[in-house]
Amino acid sequence: MTESKSMALKIAKQLESKKAIDVKIIDILPKSSFADYFVLATGGTGRQLGALVDYVEDVLEPEGIFPKGVEGHESTGWILMDYGDVIVNIMSNDMRDKYNLEKIWGDCEILDVEKLEA
Repeated sequence: MTESKSMALKIAKQLESKKAIDVKIIDILPKSSFADYFVLATGGTGRQLGALVDYVEDVLEPEGIFPKGVEGHESTGWILMDYGDVIVNIMSNDMRDKYNLEKIWGDCEILDVEKLEA
């Protein structure tokens, strides 16, 4: 398993453990030059979006892994965390439905988080 795939899986499992909804990993490597994987997750409230972002940072920082950038805010319904080869999108239900990243990247493989091992 590649380092970026392992990182995407770790993030996805941590988000699931904190009750994120509909967590998915999309393998965008064959179609993208800017990243290898998207991790998508939905939060039920703006407060939960912020808490999920904080949790991802808290899990990765002790390993010396910091985001290159964080865009958005819980009030906008979409927070993007750029970890280089892994892009984490934490969204509200409305934003996830509106932008439908799964459809946009529909020709890429969606990985089953439950079947993968870190």
